[in-house]
Amino acid sequence: MDTLREVLAEGYGALSVELLLADHGATALAPFGAAGAAAAPVPVANSAEGRAFGSQQPRSRTRQGGIVEHHLPVTVRGERTGVLTVRLPVERSLPEAVDDLVHVAGVLGHELLVAERDTDVYRRARRISRLSLAAEMQWQLLPASACSAAEYAIGAQLEPAYDSHGDNYDWASDADELTLAVTDGTGTGVAASMLTHLAVNALRNARRAGIGIEDQAALADQAVYAQYRGAAHVSTLLLCFDLANGRVQAVDAGSPQLWRLRRRTVERIELDGQMPLGMFEETHYKPQEFEVLPGDRLLIVSDGVYGARSPRGEAYVERALARTIHAGRLLPAADVPRAVLRDLAAHRDAASPDDSLVLCVDWFGRQGDPAAGPGRAAAAGDGPL
Repeated sequence: MDTLREVLAEGYGALSVELLLADHGATALAPFGAAGAAAAPVPVANSAEGRAFGSQQPRSRTRQGGIVEHHLPVTVRGERTGVLTVRLPVERSLPEAVDDLVHVAGVLGHELLVAERDTDVYRRARRISRLSLAAEMQWQLLPASACSAAEYAIGAQLEPAYDSHGDNYDWASDADELTLAVTDGTGTGVAASMLTHLAVNALRNARRAGIGIEDQAALADQAVYAQYRGAAHVSTLLLCFDLANGRVQAVDAGSPQLWRLRRRTVERIELDGQMPLGMFEETHYKPQEFEVLPGDRLLIVSDGVYGARSPRGEAYVERALARTIHAGRLLPAADVPRAVLRDLAAHRDAASPDDSLVLCVDWFGRQGDPAAGPGRAAAAGDGPL
């Protein structure tokens, strides 16, 4: 950041340059000082910086004294890292300068991704509260909170962000396939995190060997059973998308639920439930198939979401979940999990003892597919058709 400040001051006359990093709950933007010093976080809601972060579009406003404040999203492949705020003299705030600053913010995002391998200063700065040890383990295991490509956009959120336990999500893609996994280890605290770590890394190990999701589940099942001998298990939903045609293979090994928004219809995709990972020795898993169409939105929710109850005893899954999915149909995938979790918090009207996880997938289809419709692009980030 010190180097960036010097470059922008010399090349563009920047009066100040500030980086704001999204916190784990995606509710605040934490300023990163010249030496990583903490400052008061900026709320995502009702702030100029938050509007740039939420819309993923640069925002500018003129302040007193002939100064223009530019808020620029810092994003890497859909992952919303934060906002870069650059203040320029009004005479230097030309359209071409703003275009350059947008490019600089994109480059900064990639540099931060690399820098986090070797330093804790950026991770430390984005925390507005202390992480529990269980949450620290879970966040180290998570890939990112969003990801996008030509065929899809993903958004995910886990609550409570600073004290999570056994819920987890994972994804990986190549030129042909996108694989998703949502897992929930039994128990609480560090014990649940350790169980989930074993299961997720076993799934990754199998996936990286290039085998199908039914064998990924089987090998992870064996790894968990070998360690716990059936005393603990992991609920898992595995999905593998064929990027060319939208065919999806699924293995439902436990509690996560799968919902679909197609045009204006919200429905649960019922899958054949199979044994959770690690419950029995050498369980065999069978994949099922279904198809996603361009414009479809899929939501995966953990039991902490669909099983939550209101003070009057109504389960969130009965009516509220479908209503919330429909109400957020125009939101980009990255914003949907937060919207669902906000509504969930209002529904149950009390702190939940369980984790709550929401993962959203918007399916655009392969570019050039006539069914995909016009204007679908990785950077669009708009809601389903």
